[in-house]
Amino acid sequence: MTDRGRLIVFEGVEGAGKSTHLQRTAAALRARGWAVVETAEPGGTAVGQRIRALLMDNTSVAPAPWTELFLYLADRAEHVATCVGPALARGELVLCDRFSPSTLAYQGYGRGLDLRLVRQLDEIARQGVQPDLVILLDCPVEVGLERAGRDDRFHRESVAFHEKVRAGFLALAREAPNRFVVIDTCAPLEGVHDQILAAVSRCLGLD
Repeated sequence: MTDRGRLIVFEGVEGAGKSTHLQRTAAALRARGWAVVETAEPGGTAVGQRIRALLMDNTSVAPAPWTELFLYLADRAEHVATCVGPALARGELVLCDRFSPSTLAYQGYGRGLDLRLVRQLDEIARQGVQPDLVILLDCPVEVGLERAGRDDRFHRESVAFHEKVRAGFLALAREAPNRFVVIDTCAPLEGVHDQILAAVSRCLGLD
């Protein structure tokens, strides 16, 4: 391992396959001898689990957009301070299901909050930690929602909202092509997995 760990983030619309591919990637890296931490936002800590319950609850009134943003940022601040940051300091490889790009895509592009302010607040919450690689798993919104098959608050949002989120992710990828890798998850599963491993290998200097 290097002195400093690496943060690899899996992003995408609902049902894009983030959890599945994160788990497969983690298993492949452990088989190569890497120390890997698997985590997710929101909910990667004990405090985060309580925040996640508030965010995903579809039985109560939805929080206002700025309230929603601050809940996500509170989750991130705790996650970075108690999980992600310490793991990176130990030289471990952190694979995270969602991170800052989701906040920009969902609350910035999706909700229409001031993107400049969202970026500034996110910078405070993540305390200087940023992904070394963002794997953006992309698929049409309708395909993703059908795959997801869940019934939380975000899956009840309109298709138009999810289209804004997808457009936001793709805009972020265009802004930072050296950090993002966009992979079409409508392709066969093994092919997607191979593309992810190739991107991770480049990020880790294994090529």
